[in-house]
Amino acid sequence: MFGIVRPCRHRLREDMRAQWMAHLCGLCLALRAGHGQSARAATNYDGLIVSVLVEAQSPVAQGRRRTAGPCPLRGMRTAEVAQGEGPRLAAAVSLVLASAKIRDHVADGDGLLARRSAAAVARRVAGRWDRAGSCAGAAVGFDTAELTEAVDRQYAIEASAGPGTPLTAVTEPAESATAAAFGHTAVLAGRPGNAAPLREAGRFFGRLAHLLDAVEDFGHDTASGLWNPVTATGADLAEVRRLCDDAVHGVRLALREAEFVDGRLVHLLLVHELKRSVDRAFRASGSSCPPEGRNADGERPPSPWITRDPHGPDEPGAPPSRPRRRGALAGCAVWTGLFCTGQVCCRDPYEDPWTGEPREGWCHKCDCDCCDCCDGCDCCGGDGCCDCGCDC
Repeated sequence: MFGIVRPCRHRLREDMRAQWMAHLCGLCLALRAGHGQSARAATNYDGLIVSVLVEAQSPVAQGRRRTAGPCPLRGMRTAEVAQGEGPRLAAAVSLVLASAKIRDHVADGDGLLARRSAAAVARRVAGRWDRAGSCAGAAVGFDTAELTEAVDRQYAIEASAGPGTPLTAVTEPAESATAAAFGHTAVLAGRPGNAAPLREAGRFFGRLAHLLDAVEDFGHDTASGLWNPVTATGADLAEVRRLCDDAVHGVRLALREAEFVDGRLVHLLLVHELKRSVDRAFRASGSSCPPEGRNADGERPPSPWITRDPHGPDEPGAPPSRPRRRGALAGCAVWTGLFCTGQVCCRDPYEDPWTGEPREGWCHKCDCDCCDCCDGCDCCGGDGCCDCGCDC
């Protein structure tokens, strides 16, 4: 998946992580329900923020969650997932974003897309997702033409950009598209007074998304001779960093003007995690993540799936029993089951088939640069939860 806001699970308190996952799974399932299994590939981290914004502004009501069945991408577990207009709007936005991403890769000739046959297939997929996004947007009263027109305008702006062109001129289409999506969340939530500040927050978020994508691709684009807004405009990375920091501050100020029923997850994602996204993109290297299979305190999380002592649960105060070890053949059989059901890839954590020790799923490997809490923000109580009410 792609997206700039990728909160590390080691920083999220359990209830915040459950909410974030509910929106992520809700987006994925909305894409599947409306547009087929293949559309789930359009799931992205930034698209789910639209769903989060709708829910954060809406009165607490029944029916915002449903229990989804077992899924290989959740390690064959059920889960409470978001449903309703928020995930459907997020699906529409995600389809158009993914379509634009595909067209960008085709234009750059990345990997297999350098071949004509592969590029032709990719263009057909992008076109299909554009149409699907338009239908999904119409279902919730959102005109995705603002997004597709912005994408088309982007190509013309990039073609005319040169040394001295302001970076903000290059990022304008992304800003306009994201502003439209953020602003429509206020319409769906029945809070028209939030539309203006959320459009402003979306404008800054779109600028960040474009600039951070350019920073992350800078080395590859430079080595490959591909177009990059930083090199094309003659800007230096110090100027890009200044614009990114200003955009983070702009999002924070805009959110202060909006009213939320429960804005904790919005605050966590668009204030704290957005700042970390900038730091991550500009940091060349370095990580202080907890060891594999451990939480932010360096402890292994409890798991109900570890096979315990058959004599019953541990007595209070007694040392915990060790997981039962399996033999080679039994372990191979269990590993095959875990692999075939997607748990080796997608469960967090799954249990080692032989030792019973917690292991991170392949797609959950922590890529964060810092797993500390909320950079000293008082609203988080030192555990990254964001109870809000802070002055940031």
